Amino acid sequence: MRRFMKGNDAIVHGALLAGCKAYFGYPITPASEIAETASRMFPEAGAVFLQAESEIASIQMVFGAASAGVRAMTGSSGPGISLMQEGISYLAGAELPCVIADIMRGGPGLGNIGPEQGDYFQMVKGGGHGNYRNIVLAPNSVQEMCDMTIRAFDLADRYRNPAIVLADGALGQMMEAVQLPEPCAPKPAKDWAVTGEAKTRGNLITSIYLRNEELEQHNEKLQSKYRRIEQQEVMWEEYFVEDAEWLLVAYGISSRVAKATAEGARLQGMKIGLFRPTTLYPFPSQRLHELAAKIRSILVVELSYGQLLEDVRLAVNGCVPVRLYGRAGGMIPTEEEVMTAIKKMERDCVGNLA
Repeated sequence: MRRFMKGNDAIVHGALLAGCKAYFGYPITPASEIAETASRMFPEAGAVFLQAESEIASIQMVFGAASAGVRAMTGSSGPGISLMQEGISYLAGAELPCVIADIMRGGPGLGNIGPEQGDYFQMVKGGGHGNYRNIVLAPNSVQEMCDMTIRAFDLADRYRNPAIVLADGALGQMMEAVQLPEPCAPKPAKDWAVTGEAKTRGNLITSIYLRNEELEQHNEKLQSKYRRIEQQEVMWEEYFVEDAEWLLVAYGISSRVAKATAEGARLQGMKIGLFRPTTLYPFPSQRLHELAAKIRSILVVELSYGQLLEDVRLAVNGCVPVRLYGRAGGMIPTEEEVMTAIKKMERDCVGNLA
């Protein structure tokens, strides 16, 4: 079924198609339509919608539902996600699957409601305490807002881990046509869950290990799981990289601007390619390192001041120069601005060679 909808609405459609049975949340711009649409569609589908009294309460309700084996999710934006960080760490520590949609807005602090990508560190690196990681998916279209929400639920269950759909406010608010897929097949009951029945009485959901040795063993188990995720679930897209001399790296709405810039540059005879990570964790470091050996320089385009940049530099490991073109506060770069930054990078590289 093909429909015209907002990115935030597409997340709700994707969640229900994935078999999500519970949404707990608190509205915040530019993510408010997620809660609004869920408040209508979840009860119609026989699922639970509950507007909690705060984001702190929301994430703890997700913890409870996930403990019972229910596919559950919440959604918010930067300030609300900040309040959820302790609960997200608890979910990761207890190895509970859930999906969290973060529709990023300007910051820090209250900032504004314009689109930004300043939550990268918070979601990709883990904003809460402890040695944990979130699986982080980065859509760049309304279609992917739906599709990646479905995939997030599958990954969360496969690895018993929080999965994040990380999108900027522009994607949450823009409207595009979406081809809705078929509903996912019902999932089997989770044998590790606690449902109140006698057969699950021996199950224990916890993130507390009072003996030092036990906590270290638990952390080593988590790290082993993260290594499996890094080996098996990394995803990215490439455009015009076969003969590229210069490479743009971007995700989310920035990647759409970068792709249009690369297309325009090709018409001018400039060999520019685009590398778009669609998983921010795990990050496609190996493939980016391979590409770096074939090009002259990289320009990272992001709606923040160097958060994605850090992972790009780690992946490239000094093979080529890496520069940043960043905007913030709700400002989205134009193709012309990105092209100007590319030409400056080109002039500087030629000057350094001379």
